[in-house]
Amino acid sequence: MGQFRDFLSQYKVMGMAVAFILGLYLGTLVQAMVSDLLMPIIQYATPPGVVWQDVSFGPFLVGQFLGALITFLLVVVVIFVIVKVSEKAKVK
Repeated sequence: MGQFRDFLSQYKVMGMAVAFILGLYLGTLVQAMVSDLLMPIIQYATPPGVVWQDVSFGPFLVGQFLGALITFLLVVVVIFVIVKVSEKAKVK
């Protein structure tokens, strides 16, 4: 049991597990925000009768890619803000 505790503390496994779980749910939260809040606004920029997921340029379907790209960018921004805030808190 002591070796296991040493392993957990040496590699900071608990912190990584918490960060992984938070990141997973942060991604889910941002994905819901994009699909439920932002993409309906973008829907107004599409032609009437076209759903944003079906937007295409020639043979390329770009609607779902656009949604995934916006989700990725928002996750990156949120993680950046979290890291900056935590660094600022460590300095004090």
